[in-house]
Amino acid sequence: MDSLPNSTSASFEKAALAKFRSLADCLPQDSKIFREPWGRSTVLCIDFESCPQFFPIDRQQTELLAQALAKLGLANSIIFRDGSKIMGWKKM
Repeated sequence: MDSLPNSTSASFEKAALAKFRSLADCLPQDSKIFREPWGRSTVLCIDFESCPQFFPIDRQQTELLAQALAKLGLANSIIFRDGSKIMGWKKM
């Protein structure tokens, strides 16, 4: 069986995060999205450091993010950051 071109875990991770960004279109384009290990879990981090001002997330947007996260199975929690400072946490 032939393998798919560029079928590394890094390429799958990049594709999954790109899909998350497309589903969560309320996020500013200059926000950074990445996954990070926390103990025995993996969390999705959304970093607003590159945004001109912190992007306030309301309840409806948080639910949209949670639905996108659940659909893709990326993590069980989201951390909202401004650089190294944690601004919020949402557990699914």
